[in-house]
Amino acid sequence: MNAITASNAYAKVGIESGTLAADPHKLIAMLYQGALLAIANTKNAMLRKDIPAKGAAVAKALLIIAEGLQASLDKNAGGQLALNLDALYSYMCSRLVHANANNDPEALDEVARLLNELKGAWDSIRPMTTTARPAVAAQAAPPAKKQPSLVYGRM
Repeated sequence: MNAITASNAYAKVGIESGTLAADPHKLIAMLYQGALLAIANTKNAMLRKDIPAKGAAVAKALLIIAEGLQASLDKNAGGQLALNLDALYSYMCSRLVHANANNDPEALDEVARLLNELKGAWDSIRPMTTTARPAVAAQAAPPAKKQPSLVYGRM
């Protein structure tokens, strides 16, 4: 096994074990991060004129957005917010297809900016868990009630 193969295997195990241990909120954050990384890889491949790598990277970004983020929206519980996110994810996918077909790095940058804004908002609403609370607050506070997910409810 060469170093690259070993590194890839290690990364895959790390990702798989990270997803097994992650709560639904963390999984969405991981999807945002994965999509951003795939877009960065798309742009790098585009600038290197590496068409196969560009195609693989943009396909990964599309898969994460459409079959990860968009598919996990609970449109019944999430109401208008979920519908707006659904439309935004569809727009992002169309911009990624455009970027791929037209070698348009500005379209990739636009999608990355949108994802960064959503990721920042998502990260800022991370619910406090008993393991994340300071020891004094965890002793004084009653057990945390599990908050229902309003938008991403199908995890």
